[in-house]
Amino acid sequence: MGYTIICAQERHLDELLELDKQCFSVPWIREQFLYCLDQATIDCFAAVDEEDGAVLGYAILGHVLDEGSLDNIAVAPSHRREGIAAALLDRALRRAAELSLAFVTLEVRQSNAPAIALYGKFGFVPVGKRKGYYEKPREDAVLMTLFLK
Repeated sequence: MGYTIICAQERHLDELLELDKQCFSVPWIREQFLYCLDQATIDCFAAVDEEDGAVLGYAILGHVLDEGSLDNIAVAPSHRREGIAAALLDRALRRAAELSLAFVTLEVRQSNAPAIALYGKFGFVPVGKRKGYYEKPREDAVLMTLFLK
């Protein structure tokens, strides 16, 4: 099965919400996604199935001045280990380069070794921790940064 990375649109909203519920213990609400889809300082990318257009994953890149933040990245559990997260991350980082961002930061659950390894492959390095950042269950976040300049 093939997929394409596109800019998410409001027509993808219900699928983004469902995917978020599958991937996160504290999923975003409709208004948060609508806000992201409507802002010039936020890019929302979706990996969509080339056959049926289903959303398989998404990534959200926020940017202000020369600072970027990877706010969310998620892949449907049934489509993990297919390279989708890497493709989404690559697209977000190409956008960061287009915007001439100096760096991109993200938070990741301390226990999420696969995600930490993926970010490391793209050049992100741990720069700190956020104590008790995540809920359900309560867990520290590893703060990671990719320095682009």
